[in-house]
Amino acid sequence: MESFIVNQPDTFFLIAGPCVVENEEITFATASKLKVICDKLKIPFIFKASYRKANRSSVNSFSGLGDKKALEILSKIKSELGVAICTDIHLPEEAKPASEVADILQIPAFLCRQTDLLIAAANTGKYINIKKGQFLSPEAMLFAAQKVASTGNKNILLTERGTTFGYQDLVIDFRSIPKMKEFGYPVVLDVTHSLQQPNQSSGVTGGQPEMIEYIAKAGIAVGSDGLFIETHPNPLSAKSDGANMLKLELIESLLEKLIKLKKSL
Repeated sequence: MESFIVNQPDTFFLIAGPCVVENEEITFATASKLKVICDKLKIPFIFKASYRKANRSSVNSFSGLGDKKALEILSKIKSELGVAICTDIHLPEEAKPASEVADILQIPAFLCRQTDLLIAAANTGKYINIKKGQFLSPEAMLFAAQKVASTGNKNILLTERGTTFGYQDLVIDFRSIPKMKEFGYPVVLDVTHSLQQPNQSSGVTGGQPEMIEYIAKAGIAVGSDGLFIETHPNPLSAKSDGANMLKLELIESLLEKLIKLKKSL
């Protein structure tokens, strides 16, 4: 396994960053802070930011700076900070250019059944993080993983991110984490997206960030190999998913608690 993906009894890996590349200043500052914290706490770290957001509630929602500029920012962060990069792709033709920067190509939950997308991502040879659809059972994720593995690429992560509960809420079935681990791939809990409240009448997704610590602790307790946490210096001003993100200044204390919990299990 790559050094940024580890399975050790006393730790977990962290995929974290702002939802989207808003500008170079915020993205670089967030990555720098997270690296310092994770180095200090000895947590394997992958920086995540989407170079483009294709799945937005409203046509007026921010979708990105432009692919070329955003990928250049991620490339600079990778080279200057020496961190691994995770970013989303939405179409098969995005796989190759994104893979020139990213160490992990992430398949959004709504697209986890798209065969052409999964195969194109897999053919890059990079790690593929498949987020479980809000409409899928954990058992059904085996078929998504098999599509990637059919290319010979076994660098697969599976991510739990909540299940649709009514029209405007998500719940987490924590049984899905041990069930997906049975497939033999590392399993991640996406803490912050699991706390989204989608389909709001305002056209902007809501969230419950006050529940982040509880959900993260539960994820560690049931055996998550990694955690996914979106964070931002000022979530209230974030251009995407601000309602469910963790404020950057709070992440170190949360990680300290999670390390302590992990070591106690």
